[in-house]
Amino acid sequence: MKEQSTAKGFAILSAAGMMVKVISLLYIPFLRVIITDEGYGVYGAAYSVYVFIFVLTNSGIPVAISKLISELTAVKNYRDAVRSFKIARLILLLIGIIMAVLMIALARPLANLVNFEKAYLSILALAPSILFTSIASAYRGYFQGLHNMTPTAVSQVIEQIINTIFSLVFAALLVKYGIEAACAGATIGTSLGAFISAAYLIWYYERHKKIKVPKGYIEANIKRYSSKNILRKIIHYGLPITVCVGMTYAGNLVDLGNTKARLLAGGVSEAYASTLYGYLVKYQQLLNVPIAIISSLAAAILPALSGAVAVEDRHGVKSKIKYAFKMCFLIAIPAAFGLSVLSTQIFEMLRFGQGSYLMAYGSVVLVLMSIMQIQTTILQSIGKLYTSTLYSFIGILVKILVNYFLISIPSINILGAIYGSIVGYIIPIILNHNMLQKSLRLKFKFLRPALKPLVASSFMGAVVFIVYIAFYSVFKLFGSNYLAISISVIISIIIGAYSYLFGLIVTVGISKEDFNILPRKALKLIPNVLLKKIK
Repeated sequence: MKEQSTAKGFAILSAAGMMVKVISLLYIPFLRVIITDEGYGVYGAAYSVYVFIFVLTNSGIPVAISKLISELTAVKNYRDAVRSFKIARLILLLIGIIMAVLMIALARPLANLVNFEKAYLSILALAPSILFTSIASAYRGYFQGLHNMTPTAVSQVIEQIINTIFSLVFAALLVKYGIEAACAGATIGTSLGAFISAAYLIWYYERHKKIKVPKGYIEANIKRYSSKNILRKIIHYGLPITVCVGMTYAGNLVDLGNTKARLLAGGVSEAYASTLYGYLVKYQQLLNVPIAIISSLAAAILPALSGAVAVEDRHGVKSKIKYAFKMCFLIAIPAAFGLSVLSTQIFEMLRFGQGSYLMAYGSVVLVLMSIMQIQTTILQSIGKLYTSTLYSFIGILVKILVNYFLISIPSINILGAIYGSIVGYIIPIILNHNMLQKSLRLKFKFLRPALKPLVASSFMGAVVFIVYIAFYSVFKLFGSNYLAISISVIISIIIGAYSYLFGLIVTVGISKEDFNILPRKALKLIPNVLLKKIK
C-alpha cells in the first residue's frame, strides 16, 4: 500500500469532499420541488437526529484507528497496527448493529423530542445506514492511519452519487402518499449509498491489505502489545473524541428542538417555524462545502501529527501545526467572503428559495468553525483529548443559552441561531489557543497567518461584486433572469479565484511550497505570469 504525503492526502480528500458537497447541493433544488419548503424542514430535522446517532457511532473509533495505526507504524510495529484495526472493526460492527436497532425502536420518541413528529418515518428509513457507515468508517480510519486517503475519497464520492440518485427517485415515488412519506423516501438513498460505499472499501482492503515493510526490518526489536492493551488504547483515544463530537451534535439536536420551540414562543406559526428551520438547514449545507475541505485537512493532519508526536519529532510537530493553520485560513477566509458577497445570487442560482440573509450575516461562522476544528484536531493529536471535549461542551452550552434568548425575539427570530453559533465558537477557540500554547510551549499567534488572506479576500470580494454587477447587467438583456444570475455567478467565482491568488502574491501570502497540494493539471490553469511571481 502506497503512503501519501500530508499535502497529497489533503488534496485528495479535499477534492473528493468538494465533489461530494457540490453534488449534495445540486440536488437540493429538485428535492425542494418534490417535498416543498415545509417538507425540507422535516427532512432536515430527521437528518439532525441521524447525524447525532451517526457521530456517536462513527466519530471516535475511526479517529482512534487512524491515530493508533499512524503511531504504531511510525515506530515500525506493523503487526499490532493491523491487529488494532481488526479489533476496532469488530467493535464498530457491534456498535453499528446496536445503534441501528435502537434508532428503529426509538424513532417516534426521537421525532417528538425535536418537535418534528412528521420526521418519524424519515428517522426509521435512515436506521440501516448507521450499520453500513460504521463498517465503512472502520476501513476509512485504517487507510487514513496508513496515509492513504484515496479509498476514503473514492468511497465518499460513490456514496454521495448513489445517495443523490435514489433519494430523488424514492421521494418522487412516495410523494403521492404525503409529505412524511416523501421525506422518508428522500432518506432511503442515504442507506443505499452507505451500503455501496462499505462494499467498495471492503473490496479495496482485500486487494491492498499488505503493508510495505522497509528493508532491514527486524520484528524482534519491536515492543509488542497485547489485545487488552490495544483495546485500552482504542477506548482511551476513541471515547473522548466520541464524547466531544457527540456533545457538539447533542447540542445541535437540543438546539433543533429549542429553535422551533423558541420560534413558536416568538409568535411564529408551526408551518412557518418548520420553513424557517429549513432556511437554517440550507445555510448549513452551503457552509458545509468549504468545511469539507477543512475536514479533509484535519483528517490528513491528525495521523501525520500523531506519528510525529510518537517519535518525539518536535520540529515536525511545529511545522505541521503551522501548515494546518496556514491552509485553514487560506481556504476558510476567501470562502466566507465569497459566500457573503454572493449570498443572494448563490441561493437563487441553486434555487434554494428564501433564506440567503442567513449566509450574508453568518458566513463568519465558517472561519470560526474551521479554526476550532483544526485546534481540536491538534489537541487530539498531542493527547489532550479530554481538554478539547470540555472546551467544546462549554461552547455548546453558551450557544444554546444565547439561542434561547435571541430566537424568541420577533425582530431576530432565526438569526438568533447564527449569533449563538458565533459566540459559541469564539469562547472555545480562545480556550483552545491558551491550552495549545501551554502544552506545546510554543509562542505562536495563530491569527497572524490570517492577515494576508484577509487582505487578499477583501480585494477579491470587491472584484467579485463589481464583476457580478457588470456581467449581470449585460446578460439580463437577453431575457432569462435565472441564466443571467447563474452565468454571472460562475464567471464572478472564477475571476474571484484569480483575483484572490493575485492578492496573495502581492501580499506574499503564498509560496511555491503551498502549491504542492495541487496536481500538475491544476497548475496549468494558473497563468505563467502569476506563477513566475510566486516566491
